[in-house]
Amino acid sequence: MKKLLVINGPNINFVGIREKGIYGSENYETLVSMIENKAKELGVEVEVFQNNSEGAVIDRIQQAYFENVDGIVINPGAFTHYSYAVRDALASVEAIPKIEVHISNVHKREEFRHVSVTAPVCTGQVVGLGLKGYLYAMEALVDMQS
Repeated sequence: MKKLLVINGPNINFVGIREKGIYGSENYETLVSMIENKAKELGVEVEVFQNNSEGAVIDRIQQAYFENVDGIVINPGAFTHYSYAVRDALASVEAIPKIEVHISNVHKREEFRHVSVTAPVCTGQVVGLGLKGYLYAMEALVDMQS
């Protein structure tokens, strides 16, 4: 494994600002730093991408195909529950292993959060483990390539 892409959808950039009781008080910069440090530890290159626009997230997923990205960690945010367009973009890069991450345990929250339209086209899912869920997903992707 050489390169991982971490994609964050809407409002993930407001971690540490929004709903601290759910998402914690560590900010987005802390998350990015954690991811970059984990990449160094794992000996892989990483890019962290965040956008609040559905089209930009789709474009970045598609771009990953042409860049020969070895694995994707994605937190689609609210797109998880209704974006068939993001789901189809993830499905279109089926050769790239993908792990969906959610900071909170979506199964303990509002009912609409219990359904993920994107998880069925991902290799796996990590939920409810806080920001460290990203790190576990990165480890899993590297392990899959060994």
